[in-house]
Amino acid sequence: MLEVLVAILILSFGMLALGAMLSLSVQLPKLAAYRATATHLAFSHIERIRANPTEFQKSDGKYAVEPLSYDGTFNNIPLADCIYDQCSPSTLAIMDNAATQRAIRMTLPAGGMLVTCDTATCSAASYGNLWIVWQEPSTYSALNPSSSDNCPAEITAKYNTDPKPRCLYVRFKI
Repeated sequence: MLEVLVAILILSFGMLALGAMLSLSVQLPKLAAYRATATHLAFSHIERIRANPTEFQKSDGKYAVEPLSYDGTFNNIPLADCIYDQCSPSTLAIMDNAATQRAIRMTLPAGGMLVTCDTATCSAASYGNLWIVWQEPSTYSALNPSSSDNCPAEITAKYNTDPKPRCLYVRFKI
């Protein structure tokens, strides 16, 4: 009788471990989809910047001075329109940023982005930095609370709570 109870106890511990692994395996494809979506959105925005390089390279360019749009909320971001014949490189950059930020917020949970330049003034020789930031579900954060990927200091200092935001970093050159 004692041997049967010990066998049931060992079996129950194995079943608990299997249940935890099953719940994680169900959640990981969704987390991988978030990362794939962030990658697609990042490269899409980089191509928008490459289509309008003069605005990125200006000292007051509308691409590189964009502040961090991640705020940990799910609020919608309004679009900015640029009418074809009245569209300048500056208004085109504003429209590109708004369109990308809106797409990020609509496809990633509480998504946002940050675009910076390595130097004080962006030039053809300098590199740009793009972070796509989103908030993973709290269930994954509970399993991996210390992870915050490669987030910039603006995010790690301000949003140092659980769940920590996830970041995708892309360095690019015009």
